[in-house]
Amino acid sequence: MLTFVRMTRAKTPFLPYEKALRKMFGKKYELDLIFATPSYMKKISTIYRNIPKSTNVLSFNIDSGHGQIVLEPDFIKKELLKYNRSYKKHLWALYIHGLLHLKGYSHGKKMEVLENKLCLGI
Repeated sequence: MLTFVRMTRAKTPFLPYEKALRKMFGKKYELDLIFATPSYMKKISTIYRNIPKSTNVLSFNIDSGHGQIVLEPDFIKKELLKYNRSYKKHLWALYIHGLLHLKGYSHGKKMEVLENKLCLGI
């Protein structure tokens, strides 16, 4: 099951979130996809990363069959020029990034290759 939680008024574009989730994790995995406010993201970044500032995406494994991805739309919009992407494409790339972390990947070349492959067509 994919559960959407919107804490912000920011637009959340229609993207194949469920399709990507099922492709990577199968039918039984549960994911909470949270679109957070800057203050909420700063709070959880402080608690879980000991970094008292907001960020674009965080992912958490709750247990082997359940995870959370937290996206911060305002932060994401501020990064668009840096990554030369539309809001929709950047949001998608960060969602894929979060899924890969939940799958066990760490930052590095292998993760970058998978991100690029999975982000095609959006």
